[in-house]
Parts: sequence; C-alpha cells; structure tokens
Amino acid sequence: MEIDNSLKMGLNIKNSRQGFTFIEVLVGTFLILVVFLGIVGAYRLGIQALNLSKNRIAAAAIAGGRIEMIRSLAYHEVGTLAAKLPFSKGVLDSSTTTVRNGVEFEIQTEVKFISDDADGTGENDDCDLDYKKAQVKVIWTTMFGGEVKLVTDVAPKSLIEEINSCVSQPAGLLSVEVFDAFGSWGAERGAPLIEIFDPVTDDLVDFFEPLGGKHNFPLAPGNYRAVVSKSGYSAERTYSIDEIAIPAKPNPTVFENKSTNISFSIDKTSSFSVDTLSTWGTDSFYDSFNDESKISATSSVVVADGEVNLFSDPEIGYVDSGFVISKTISPFKLAQWSEFLWNDFKESATTTVSYQALYYGGTDWLVIPDEDLAGNESGFVDSPVSLIGLATTTYPEIRVKAILSTSDASTTPAVYSWQVSWTAGIATPIGNAEFTLQGDKLLGYDSDEEPVYKYSVVHLSDSNGRKDIPGLEWDSYTFSVDPESGLDLVGIVPSEHPIGLPPDSSIDVSLYLDSQDSLLLSVQDSITLEPVFSGEARLYNTGLNYDKVQYTDKKGQTYFVPLEPAVYDLEVSSAGYSSVLTSVSVSGAKTKTINLERVE
Repeated sequence: MEIDNSLKMGLNIKNSRQGFTFIEVLVGTFLILVVFLGIVGAYRLGIQALNLSKNRIAAAAIAGGRIEMIRSLAYHEVGTLAAKLPFSKGVLDSSTTTVRNGVEFEIQTEVKFISDDADGTGENDDCDLDYKKAQVKVIWTTMFGGEVKLVTDVAPKSLIEEINSCVSQPAGLLSVEVFDAFGSWGAERGAPLIEIFDPVTDDLVDFFEPLGGKHNFPLAPGNYRAVVSKSGYSAERTYSIDEIAIPAKPNPTVFENKSTNISFSIDKTSSFSVDTLSTWGTDSFYDSFNDESKISATSSVVVADGEVNLFSDPEIGYVDSGFVISKTISPFKLAQWSEFLWNDFKESATTTVSYQALYYGGTDWLVIPDEDLAGNESGFVDSPVSLIGLATTTYPEIRVKAILSTSDASTTPAVYSWQVSWTAGIATPIGNAEFTLQGDKLLGYDSDEEPVYKYSVVHLSDSNGRKDIPGLEWDSYTFSVDPESGLDLVGIVPSEHPIGLPPDSSIDVSLYLDSQDSLLLSVQDSITLEPVFSGEARLYNTGLNYDKVQYTDKKGQTYFVPLEPAVYDLEVSSAGYSSVLTSVSVSGAKTKTINLERVE
C-alpha cells in the first residue's frame, strides 16, 4: 500500500516540530531556573546585607554608649581592672558581653596612657602619663560577623589628677627613635613597627607604628626588650646579657619618672648574587662538517652531510688528493694548548688522511716546524695529538689541515669531525662550594670577649655554582673560605674587599677558588663533538669515602673540586647515549674529555 507523498511530508513536518518543541522546553526550563536562582540569591544577599547593617548599627550604639560612660567617669576611674602600664587601671571590664536583637556582642575596652612631648619628658615633666586614650571595640561573630571600633581621648582636669596617675601607677618613659642609613626618617618611608617585650616572659607589652619614626612609651619601671622592624627593611633589637655577654645594644631599663632614650637604624634590605668559579677552564674548537662555516680553504674535496670526501668526477672517479683547512683558532685568554683529535675513515691499503697544524707566517699560513711540534711536517695519522708543548707566545693562534689521498679512483677517505682543545684563563663554575659571608656590624662580645657578628653565615652554592643571598642589611661584608675545605679563595670581583653593600641594592660577586687537586670533566657527542648538556657524571673512590654526582653545564663541563690525589672511578651517562665507565688518575689540575656514543 503506498502512502501519498503529501501525507509523508506532513508526518515529517509534524515530527520535526515535536522535537524542536521539546528542546525549547529544556531551554526555557533552564532559563527559568537561572532566573529563579538569581532571584533567590539576590534575596539572600539582601537579607544578609540587612542583617549586617542591623548588627553594625547595634554595635555602633553599644560602642557609643560605652564611650559616653567612659567620659562620665572620674579621671582616675578611666581604665580597666588590674591593668598594667602602659595601660591604665580603672573600674572597667576589659571584656564583657551583651545581647541585642538575639545577637551576642563582645565589648573589648582598652585604655592606654599617652606621653606628650609638649610638656616635657622624664625629669622635665612632673608626670609622663599625660593623658589617656580609650578604645572600645564591639565584635559580633554570627555567619557574617564584623566589628566596630571607637576611640576617644581622656585628659586630666588638673595637674594634680595627672600626678595622681603617676602615684597610682609609677611610670618612666622609654623614648624610641628610628633612623635610616643616612640618619633620618622621612614620612615617605612609612611607619616602622616598634615592639616592646618583657624579656623574662617574652610577652608583648606595647607596640606602635610612628610615621615620624619616634614614639614615647610610658612603662612601669623595669627592664624591656625593644624590637624595630618594617617589611622589606632590616631589623634591629636589644639583647639581654643572657643572650650576649656584652651586648652592643643592651635591653633598656626604665626608671620611675625618668626618660630612657634609645635609637635604632634600619633601612631597605639588599642582596648579593654570588658565583663560585675556578680561575681556569677548558675550551675547544670543533667541526662536524655539516657545512663550511668553520672552514677557511678547500681543494678537491666536498664538504657535505657531516663528511669531508675527495671530489669525484663521474668519468674518472675520485681525484688523487685534496685538503681542507679550518678557520683560524684564536682562543681567548689562552693558557696552554691541549690536544688535536679527529674522527675519520680510511681504507688502509688505498686511502690515507694526514693532519697538520699551521701558523701564520706574516703573509701565508705555514706548517709548524717539527722542532716545535714533532711529526707535524710529515703529518699525523693517529688521533689524538698532544699540543701541550706548543708555545702559546709563539703560536697564539693556529689552523688545522687535513690532507686526503687515494690510490684507487673508486674509493675515498672521509673525515667526520675534528677538534682542538686548550686551557684558558676563563672561569668555570664550581658547584656546591662552601663559603662564609660576614658583615662588620657587631651585636656585642661573648664571655670570652670574642666578637658576635650580626651577620655571619656559611653558604653553599648550587650545582651551577650560584648562590643568591637576599634580605641583607647595609654593611661592609667579607667573603672567606675555610682552608679545611680544600679550597683557597684566590680572587674576588669586585676587587674592593670588604665589599660595601648600600641599602636597596644588589651586587654581583665572583669568588675565584682554587684547589691543589681537581678534575675538570668535558662530555661531548662522539660524532658531532657537540657538548652534552645535563649529562650525569659520578666520580667515586670507596677507599677515600668519596662519592659525588654532578651534571654537566651548557658547555658539557662539570668541575670536581677539591679532590685528593688518587685514582677514581668515573661513570658518565646521558639520555640517548651509551654510558661510559672508566677510571681517571687525579693529581694536580686534571682535565678529561669523555665522548659519548649515541644509541641507535
């Protein structure tokens, strides 16, 4: 039975409309839900804001009533029960509670004596307790808690009332003034924090942040510890004889009706960035012949794809001979030539490759004579060749040359890479080196009358020979190395020592260290001669109880120092390379190069 096409179309339209209507219902429901939740949220927020406002109004009324009650009291009654200086004794509870509209409020009251310089201080003032500052804080701790704080000053009506305060609570004055490194304290620096502690109990007695850097603390007669600090600034404090036998700034003693003055100096902190380095290092020239960028001249050879081959003619085959000469090798701060090595291929029966070192003779590059480098005139065939005997004054720069030859037109020798290495007066990072940094400022002297320095810390550089030391006070600092460590400090940059460190500054410091015995290890790719970065090197000698793991830097080097003269086992590994296990005899300043082979 066939259904009319128009009927089919009508059914399809009907079905599609039903599906679309269902989606509309879902979307509409979601929108209604969002709107409903928004209304509920706004309602809850409104209720919360209303409750917060009600509680704040109630708290303000409570605090205001408490302030009015304080103002109505006699001067000697304004204070809290059992209070001790710098707080005033009186008839008020320091903490009490009350309930308003079903909410509990805590009322905290504090009355502190204030000493004003206007009428003198210490012996020049009949009483340093010049007036009182009363503070009332009302706190509620519902879901949306808060607090209201009101402050008022209460002054004595006469000199007699003021003097009676000193009779009731005998007091003296601790006047604290804060300076910067230049002997002043500008308001633009902000307020330092001055804290007064009981040195016996470590309880905080009083504190203040004076914008001008000075504040008078009315205190009961006795001994106190004063501490001055500020974020981003150095800190300074006083010390008891239990802490330092002869303190440079002892804890101040406050005497009745007398003023004790004390001053502190703080300023923005500074930093050192320290590098621990050797006085020498090794470097090299190498070429793996990926291109001709390190080549000065060629003849009848082809340099491509990491190889040097003889030129080949399609009709006659390879030419008999050719050569390649490197660019000029001019080491920076050359101390000693080390060696010349290469990697090549040759058929012993038909092909040869010989190598020579060249020097500049004024107009052309010439072969270094045998009297200075034995065997050089005829050419070297076995790698490596020692260059240690080559005088650096006569030969401050050289070139190297490879001469390729074949007796069979169907075969060619190949040179894959070559390298010339040397020792230079360039710094090499020494990782994990220990040094002491000590400032000139003293805290006092110990019981043996030895100085106690404010800053004297032993630091350890990281594996890269770096140590950042922040948070230092302005001072003159001395760097030193313990001779028992096996290291000697042979140089410092900047050369002025001790090093003056101004406030809010950073100084880079290089510490040049030396040792009688050491090992400078270089790790490189056996084919490309590129340095291997972050290779793991383990040097150990069980008899000496020495076992240390270090990682190569971007130059493929790591420096083991200090060492004892001995034969050590050496393990070198890196991702993508076969590991190498060998031994090395260390005596004096030893250098060693390890070639790692790639894992195919």
